[in-house]
Amino acid sequence: MSNILIADDDELVASLASEALIGAGHACGWVTDGEKALQTIEWRRPDLLLLDQEMPVMSGATLLRKLRTSEQHYDLPVIMFTAMSGVRDEEQALYNGAQEYIRKPFTPDLLVRVVERVLFARSLRPRHEDLMSKLEQSAGIWRDPEATRRFV
Repeated sequence: MSNILIADDDELVASLASEALIGAGHACGWVTDGEKALQTIEWRRPDLLLLDQEMPVMSGATLLRKLRTSEQHYDLPVIMFTAMSGVRDEEQALYNGAQEYIRKPFTPDLLVRVVERVLFARSLRPRHEDLMSKLEQSAGIWRDPEATRRFV
């Protein structure tokens, strides 16, 4: 079971997506704007974010850029979930760091398949590490968890 956050200002769409994912064995919750999504992610990091591109307060595209430049959430799997149908929109979302792009209207089966594929791909990678730890490790800096000293 994975924890999935849905950020979509259309509550009917969020409810339908949530029902499909809960039916597939996942835990889901949703928020209606990008700012609330960011607050929720900071409070409790989900395993995956299903993100609408056009929302009030903070757009999905802006939120995605914030996540990809965050030390704590740079590797959070994101599926853009939007009614925008242009090829350019899809390319931009993928370029900005989304793992997948689902167009609305969607079928529950397609949604579940794409979510399962992204979650499976994430499960093959090492557990999440904050960006500073990852950079320090690749630079040969080691942190002693018991002490605050650093050894090079």
